[in-house]
Amino acid sequence: MDLKTLLLGKLGWDSIPFHEPILIATFAAVAIGGLALVWVVTRYRLWGTLWHDWFTSIDHKKIGIMYMILGLVMLLRGFSDAIMMRIQQAIAFGDSAGYLPPHHYDQIFTAHGVIMIFFVAMPLITGLMNYIVPLQIGARDVAFPFLNNFSFWMTTAGAVLVMVSLFIGEFSTTGWLAYPPLSGIEHSPSVGMDYYIWALQIAGIGTTLSGINLIVTIIKMRAPGMAMMKMPVFTWTSLCANVLIVASFPILTAVLALLTLDRYVGTNFFTNDLGGNPMMYVNLIWIWGHPEVYILILPLFGVFSEIVATYSRKRLFGYTSMVYATVVITVLSYLVWLHHFFTMGGGASVNAFFGISTMIISIPTGAKMFNWLFTMYRGRIRFDLPMMWTIAFMLTFVIGGMTGVMLAIPPADFVLHNSLFLIAHFHNVIIGGVLFGLFAAMTYWYPKAFGYKLDPFWGKVSFWFWVVGFYAAFMPLYVLGFMGVTRRLSHFEDPSYQIWFQIAALGAFLIAIGIAAFIIQIIVSYLKRDQLRDETGDPWNGRTLEWATSSPPPEYNFAFTPVIHERDAWWHMKQAGAERVTDGFLPIHMPRNTGAGIILAGLSTLCGFALIWHMWPLAIASFAAVIGGAIYHSFNYNRDYYIPAAKVAQVEADRTRQLAMHHV
Repeated sequence: MDLKTLLLGKLGWDSIPFHEPILIATFAAVAIGGLALVWVVTRYRLWGTLWHDWFTSIDHKKIGIMYMILGLVMLLRGFSDAIMMRIQQAIAFGDSAGYLPPHHYDQIFTAHGVIMIFFVAMPLITGLMNYIVPLQIGARDVAFPFLNNFSFWMTTAGAVLVMVSLFIGEFSTTGWLAYPPLSGIEHSPSVGMDYYIWALQIAGIGTTLSGINLIVTIIKMRAPGMAMMKMPVFTWTSLCANVLIVASFPILTAVLALLTLDRYVGTNFFTNDLGGNPMMYVNLIWIWGHPEVYILILPLFGVFSEIVATYSRKRLFGYTSMVYATVVITVLSYLVWLHHFFTMGGGASVNAFFGISTMIISIPTGAKMFNWLFTMYRGRIRFDLPMMWTIAFMLTFVIGGMTGVMLAIPPADFVLHNSLFLIAHFHNVIIGGVLFGLFAAMTYWYPKAFGYKLDPFWGKVSFWFWVVGFYAAFMPLYVLGFMGVTRRLSHFEDPSYQIWFQIAALGAFLIAIGIAAFIIQIIVSYLKRDQLRDETGDPWNGRTLEWATSSPPPEYNFAFTPVIHERDAWWHMKQAGAERVTDGFLPIHMPRNTGAGIILAGLSTLCGFALIWHMWPLAIASFAAVIGGAIYHSFNYNRDYYIPAAKVAQVEADRTRQLAMHHV
């Protein structure tokens, strides 16, 4: 082995896709945009602020916002892949091959699934939980502040590797779950699968640590008097989602480690010979994969519970049954994984068990739907934007739930499983449940994070284009599924399919307008922030504890630890006249910012890149640096500081004036 091969491994000039004009144009656009961003940051001298106040911050609120920004940036990339697929499917009929070569198309649909689940939905949900949960339980921060910063940057590191694959090498062509034998070294010898493995492994570490952090925060750091059955519903659903994260993500880590050994070392865990079994991979990936669906949706169930109660001006109907339903869903999510492969020969008894358990899990979900309806019944409903997203969710999610019950019937699943009907169902519940819920949450809590609400006009423009675009994009896929069109195809022969694909492509363009309107909404809201600052539009004037702080909250959240007596803690405190304290301030102990998280994550990215390209000296050196840096930081991180009592008193005086003037 010569020195060049030792140092660079498989990396060479042929690794850059000069032959792909789409990728070269994309790279040029990204480079120009990146240079423009660097110029703006340099021109306005923002590097110091970004580093000291954001990148190195251990404040859960700033980390939550950075998670949300990461998710929105990756949404643009993931949706770009989606619209490219829709255009290809709308024009690739008969003699027309479309504009995407099959190999490129396969990379796009794999990247779309990976990005949307791991780097859009997960960061957005994790960011939401990071921001809101400590405020709702009366905590000053999460249990392990540095670990929170490290978790975010590890998730970002995984996203960086996925983005790098766009311009150096290629991404996986196996689909977002990477079933063997297609993902084995024999059928996928390129670096695409390696990008997949190491991006998910690195991001998975961040997600797992974040789950541990939030569980400990909720269990150990609740304000005095906040018993488990007095926690807000969003905190309950966040707790259950993070229990699922901690229980399921190590399974993903293990199965990817076994696949790595098959590819790098020549073991045979998932081969058809030498004792391996590809079906073991399928079982393991779905034992992680189905709880993952509930990791995504459970926190949003909590969001809808908060919004429905607030905008109906009523207490949530059936709080106890909501909690029990959440716990039942958490447990049952581990008993339904096999419905993802009914068609793979499990046998009648196995299929019957998992079909029945899948139908049973719809019962607690239905109970939640009825509780929201009963909460709205005879309420003084105010149809602001968060409530509009909630109503759209309820209508859309019910359709997705009914099609899910259809797929839970093994004989029906044999007909529909590998068709576009399944794709329509999945997007029905993920977009209708997760993304609609995230938009509702961002609109509802945006005043809490930034001190002014989002512009309602552009929000409604985004809402209607999203909702109409969703139905136009995915209802035709149900029809195509019934017509027998299989998924994963980039070219079709039957011309009767084309009109349905063209309608779906139109729907994707409408969603694109909805995304653009959302970006415009954020920009317009910032420009009009003084006008939008005066009134949050919350009809119930804040119910739960997060509204007891200023908007945005101070670094320390609460100057005095609140004492909780009711589930709607802030509403009860206001009624009791205990919302303001004006004296007795003490210095507040807080941990100091640190750059160790971003440095360790950067070294992890370097290690992942080196492992992908078989650059063994660099891989060994960077891995050793990660371990050494983590150990060094563990023994030397003791740089806490105190916020002076005078500063706390001034902030609290400002908060009191804000609450009196704006009724936040």
